[in-house]
Amino acid sequence: MPESPVRAPGRFDIIGAAGLSAGLVCLLLGISKGGDWGWGSGTTLGLFAASVVILLAWGAFELRVPHPLVDLRTTARRQVLLTNLAGIAVGFAMLAQSLVLPRLTQLPAATGYGLGQSMVVAGLAVAPVGVAMWLFSPVSAKISAARGPKVSLMLGGLVTAIGYGAALGMVHAVWQTAIVSAVIGVGIVLAYAAMPALISGAVPPSETAAANGLNTLMRAIGTSSASAVIGVVLSHMTQPLNGVPLPSMNGFRTSLAIACVTGVLALLISAFLPRRGANSPTPSARIGQSVHGGPNPVPAAAAATGPAA
Repeated sequence: MPESPVRAPGRFDIIGAAGLSAGLVCLLLGISKGGDWGWGSGTTLGLFAASVVILLAWGAFELRVPHPLVDLRTTARRQVLLTNLAGIAVGFAMLAQSLVLPRLTQLPAATGYGLGQSMVVAGLAVAPVGVAMWLFSPVSAKISAARGPKVSLMLGGLVTAIGYGAALGMVHAVWQTAIVSAVIGVGIVLAYAAMPALISGAVPPSETAAANGLNTLMRAIGTSSASAVIGVVLSHMTQPLNGVPLPSMNGFRTSLAIACVTGVLALLISAFLPRRGANSPTPSARIGQSVHGGPNPVPAAAAATGPAA
């Protein structure tokens, strides 16, 4: 396979990497520990405030350096921005089922809604998520090739929302949990497989790695948010069993409903993406963007003839 002619001279943005890391550590630490420390505590609010200040300063710095860690101007493009927002929603939906369904499956049957199963059975009940992702990855690729990645992302949000909607009335047996897990897995893989194509189709080739890395980060923010939100819901909506507080059925239903909403949000956000081909330059045009414009120009001769031996 021939080597890509695209070259992006530059150096690693150490200050940008440190600033982004510090801002995200403050944000994610506040989200993950807010339930334990208290959402109104000085520590939690201080971390959120520090995150805002650091990320704003980081953004101002990135807009001024010649070789930024993340090209914020590219990130602000409609297709990239909306895909990242959808990534947060899908990331939330992906982790929510891992937090809700196994716990519900293992709760004692004496609660009236728990299935009283072992940890092994609970793990097997959600195993169809991985199986569905494996089986439907080629399907997602075919949908993206035939109708565009926007359609695949929209279908992913829709199927995920349907899976969580069905879970509101289908968590009374292990086989029902397995079916729900499989449906959610199909939705997640349809959405996840579409995002790199959407990102790569909207940025110059020299920026695809950084842009897709940022999308991965957005998904991680979604999963971290799910851990915090679902944890707060299940720890506050409880009922006692032999003097021990356990998550109530209302808590599980609320968690599933929140996850269902995030699937709907992913669908709605992706609906506003540009239609196929509207803002997706051809490969030659995208190489031209790197050659003649952007923060990392490449000599035209190199793009035309390839790298020197």
